[in-house]
Amino acid sequence: MLQELFTPSVQHALDLAGIFVFAISGALLAVRKNFDVFGIAVLAEVTALGGGLFRDLVIGAVPPAAFTDLGYFVMPLVATVLVFFLHPQVERTQTAVNVFDAAGLGLFCVSGTTKAYEHGLGLTFSAVLGLATGVGGGVLRDVLANEVPSLLRWDRDLYAVPAIVGATMVALCIRFDMLNPFTSGLAALTTFVLRLLALRFHWRAPRAWNRRSARSEDELPRKATA
Repeated sequence: MLQELFTPSVQHALDLAGIFVFAISGALLAVRKNFDVFGIAVLAEVTALGGGLFRDLVIGAVPPAAFTDLGYFVMPLVATVLVFFLHPQVERTQTAVNVFDAAGLGLFCVSGTTKAYEHGLGLTFSAVLGLATGVGGGVLRDVLANEVPSLLRWDRDLYAVPAIVGATMVALCIRFDMLNPFTSGLAALTTFVLRLLALRFHWRAPRAWNRRSARSEDELPRKATA
């Protein structure tokens, strides 16, 4: 049984690990955006808890864990303090943001898919919710930082695809009774590595077939507003 493989303590530890690395990602982006300490804390909290909050609301796990477990709230604050005092020079933080974001993506895909299945969702929708858990916090982070979310940008390296792969691996392991700490860790690691490879080699998803214009949307003329 899935519950026997992932005890509440293991699930909790996995969630806290994902929360911490996503919080680091959000806090580092806030530093790069020159936010003050309150802004750093807010971006860390939103990045860390946004995806899990959405997951819990969808599966009916209310009140969400983010509002019932003090550790979920405190962990992003710990990340905020660490980043506030120990962050590298601002011009060098983008690499750190990408690495921590990729790690959080992998961990949350695993925990999101697992928890969704434990609450009665089928394998397909468990994987979909695992994807949403992984990318939700990053989307909110980018919106609050006044950036178009990487998930929606054609000119950004693959973000959703690594998450889809990781969530699908977890769902398949559940289907064939192979889910255990090793295979779940492998799924998280696969997501992490795919995301870093996409960043390294600039892998991108294709755009519409036979698209006539080669220009980016930033180069297109803005429509006049009334």
